[in-house]
Amino acid sequence: MNLPKLPLADWIEWLEAWLETSFDPLFGFIKLIVGETVDGLETALNALPAVVVILAFAALAWRIGKWKMGVFTLIGLLIIENLGLWSQTMQTLALVLTAAIISVVIGIPVGILCAGSRSIQKIVTPVLDFMQTMPAFVYLLPAVTFFSLGVVPGVISSIIFAIPPTIRLTNLGIRQVPSELVEAADAFGSTPAQKLFKLQLPIALPTIMAGINQTIMLSLSMVVIASMIGAQGVGASVYRAVTQGNTGVGFEAGLAIVILAIILDRLTQQVIRKSKTS
Repeated sequence: MNLPKLPLADWIEWLEAWLETSFDPLFGFIKLIVGETVDGLETALNALPAVVVILAFAALAWRIGKWKMGVFTLIGLLIIENLGLWSQTMQTLALVLTAAIISVVIGIPVGILCAGSRSIQKIVTPVLDFMQTMPAFVYLLPAVTFFSLGVVPGVISSIIFAIPPTIRLTNLGIRQVPSELVEAADAFGSTPAQKLFKLQLPIALPTIMAGINQTIMLSLSMVVIASMIGAQGVGASVYRAVTQGNTGVGFEAGLAIVILAIILDRLTQQVIRKSKTS
């Protein structure tokens, strides 16, 4: 077929240039807020000696989960400290927490809007499909254009990649609230806000927490990719090991990511279980 090729690449580059020119102050503000949040979390995590932070995390894991989770957290974090990767791991944790917090702050309200309006859901769903199926590397290009190199574009690309589960499962959780309960709330004269905060969100909480769990895991999966554009942390150690062919160093850094991922996953899973039983 001799059909003319769509100038899709030219259109995208034109749009990128227009956004960069028209919204540069906004991107600067976002860069400031995200950068300060990551720096603040990293400073807080590194303010105390590693042993104190490890004991605090182990106690938290023991409190939220069971003693086995507390012991695993203690041993896992001690291994990370012994490997000399504590500072990098805290940098990674700050990046993941920032991406997860922003994803939750944006994702839950969007999910609530989708649950309240089928028209909004029909608009948002294809966007989420696009965000989840587009290769993660593609997000690095506009992120670098708008926010330059460093940790901020890494966080932004992590948010874009990780936010869909929170939106989807918030929408799903609210829609799964039994219609009989919603009708009873309406019959008793509940306002939309009362119905949302006192009925729908509490019942949907386990499903919403499952979405947050997936968002945290997806954010963590982006740390190595984000290191390609200047984000620091354990991902940068993995990336350097790959480029230098250093298998041993890469395995150590990968092990630190695995330990951190298991801890975060198990803690959020315990919160989900408790929200189901409460």
